[in-house]
Amino acid sequence: MPEGDTLHRTAAGLRPYLLGRDVIAARAQGPGAVPQVQRIVGRRIDEVEAQGKNLLLRFDGGLEIRTHLRMNGSWHRYRPGERWRRPPARARLVIEVAGSVAVCFDAPVVELFEQRAERLHPSLARLGPDLLDPEFDATEALRRLRDPLRAGAEVGVALVNQRALAGIGNVYKNEVLWLERVSPFVTLASLGDETVDRLIATARRLMLANISVHAGAERVTTSGDRGAAGPLYVYGRGGRPCRRCGTPIVAARQGTDLPRTTYWCPTCQGPRP
Repeated sequence: MPEGDTLHRTAAGLRPYLLGRDVIAARAQGPGAVPQVQRIVGRRIDEVEAQGKNLLLRFDGGLEIRTHLRMNGSWHRYRPGERWRRPPARARLVIEVAGSVAVCFDAPVVELFEQRAERLHPSLARLGPDLLDPEFDATEALRRLRDPLRAGAEVGVALVNQRALAGIGNVYKNEVLWLERVSPFVTLASLGDETVDRLIATARRLMLANISVHAGAERVTTSGDRGAAGPLYVYGRGGRPCRRCGTPIVAARQGTDLPRTTYWCPTCQGPRP
């Protein structure tokens, strides 16, 4: 499940092979295939960047490609002629440069636009502070979470709202709330600033610890905890004992626009209201 750390590792893995190189060939296919993708042929790739859950490729001359991987998308890098690990029919975007082929598989969002339009882009322009940005603004993150329009939102829903904080997905949401002993179902208005600050800080700490891991490696939030026999504390552990108190972990769908499965301990974090 791609989250902010996955995208940052992906960008770091692609940069050595794409950055500063001219595009030799490009093609797109699938539902909503990028029109005019041939416009990037002959252009130099100037930036490969992750913003939240978006991967951005910027080209000289002012063009930009954005991909959002959602649940199943991924970027791969191959040598010319190397066999792909997924069927070619699942490739949404293929970019060839000297010595490398970058393939974006199964991404539901692939779009080409002018870089100057980024500040007006309906998704990018409204992203909250990226937790993995070296200049991450925790004060702005708190301000966004404290927006009066979010006061009644359940914290488990608010943390994955990319307009408040960019990069947190369902795995980190569950892990952070368990670590901080906060119920996913309490409202933001019921939490003090100190608690919200802790949630933000813990999410950033966990994600930073994972961006240095190889892109194909397993995400780990229990690093350094000798008593935790597994990579995660609570996510995906429905029905199994809480790693703190032994109470069976409960799972339930949460949210309305894009419901996600939430895992929590009814003893450590409290029962669902």
